[in-house]
Amino acid sequence: MYQTVTELAEASGSGEATVIRTCRDLGFGGFQDFKLALSADLATRAPGRGEGTAGAGELLADAAEMMRAAIDETRKVLDAAQVEAVARALVDAPAVLVSGQGASGITALDLTYKLVRLGVNATAERDPHLAAMRAATLPRGGVVIGISRSGSTKDTVGCLRVAREADLVTVAVTHRARSPITKEAGFVLYTASPESPLTGGATTSKAGQLLVLEALYRTLASLKPGSEDAVHDTAAAVADRSY
Repeated sequence: MYQTVTELAEASGSGEATVIRTCRDLGFGGFQDFKLALSADLATRAPGRGEGTAGAGELLADAAEMMRAAIDETRKVLDAAQVEAVARALVDAPAVLVSGQGASGITALDLTYKLVRLGVNATAERDPHLAAMRAATLPRGGVVIGISRSGSTKDTVGCLRVAREADLVTVAVTHRARSPITKEAGFVLYTASPESPLTGGATTSKAGQLLVLEALYRTLASLKPGSEDAVHDTAAAVADRSY
């Protein structure tokens, strides 16, 4: 339920096409439809407390523990050398494109906000067609960052593929090492906390992604000349928007 099509193919000693064909032979539209049905089936069979029996305090404690675990696990799998390499690429990048779909699109907006605060010419693009077109026209030395927790989001993978073929710097932020997006990325920043198809966009996964972005932001701020001035200037530019 938590595997990508690439991981399941490797674990079963078959190919990705075989996995997809098998799912269709079973009556599903594809691998994702099969995973969704599996998740729903397991959710209805899972033992546990009755609905509504947990109090708000208990639910809050559970959520806090899951967030802490996601952050701790992400810290373990995040490669500091990769973070620094990406930050150095961003220092000299004439333009940066951040692509993400769905919940990862929200994370893409957050990263773009952080980059702009440091004076980086960054744009977030959640429209897959525009993302691909921007990736195809980014100047030499440009950086394209694709955010996909599963690593299998077709539009995000496609955007990175376009960027790679244009000889741009490509970066993936993902939870899955064996996934299509890592094949298109020159650098990979890993997060922790798995999701099933029924828990997509979970806050715990977002916590891991935000830790990666914060690490990248802080590293870039320490390397980029004039970053302190940029932070001051961007803050001043919106100072009159608050009472």
